[in-house]
Amino acid sequence: MDIEKYLKRIHASKENKPSLHQLTELQRLHMTEVPFENLDVIRRVPIYLNLNTIYKKIVLRNRGGYCYELNGLFHWLLKELGYDASLIAATVFRPNGQWAKPETHAAIIVQLDEPYLVDVGFGDSTILPIPLNGSPQTDVSGTYLIQQSGKEVFDLIRTRNGESRPLYRFSTSAKQLENFHEGCVFNQVSPESTFTHVDIVTKATPTGRLTLKDLELSISENGVMNSTSLTAHEKEALLSDSFGINI
Repeated sequence: MDIEKYLKRIHASKENKPSLHQLTELQRLHMTEVPFENLDVIRRVPIYLNLNTIYKKIVLRNRGGYCYELNGLFHWLLKELGYDASLIAATVFRPNGQWAKPETHAAIIVQLDEPYLVDVGFGDSTILPIPLNGSPQTDVSGTYLIQQSGKEVFDLIRTRNGESRPLYRFSTSAKQLENFHEGCVFNQVSPESTFTHVDIVTKATPTGRLTLKDLELSISENGVMNSTSLTAHEKEALLSDSFGINI
């Protein structure tokens, strides 16, 4: 990995030593510069859990990815910058009230003065590291906190528009990227996967989030959501102009 190229990709600077300030800035910049996207899945371009391949896709080709790619590569960057960071597995709580396939989401735990949950690969979620001590953290997308639900098992809870719900449940047990092979395959081929149906591309903005789902563009600004339909040509232009992606 060329650390300088990665940091340039997200418009970040390198500090002398790990800190919560730097970690917060790295996560924020990563989520505003590198989109969460499933374009390869829809186009049946295989995704492999190989960090060199992922690095080329995200850093050199200016693409995004989904959780294994984004958090896998970000975890590598954090380790290279001297952070005590571990990949962890999580089970997503879907909007329909059902749990997704167990442990098919990858996130990160970073140990500073205390442990923090870090996630640049979930899509519509917080741009902040969240402490595991239960303290709430608020950004433009909502208020987040972590509740312990068992031994070394925790829930990430979001409160938005007066409604609280879990986003996912995770264990703090450290994983290797290759441990997510089954989930990576499932999310590329299964009809039960969220990612095998239509294009999904999303990234955080300073005031909210920009999301493309098939031919629908949704823009969230300061809690207000507006959606519009696009033509195929408008979609192609949006991918290039707003996400920096040329397929």
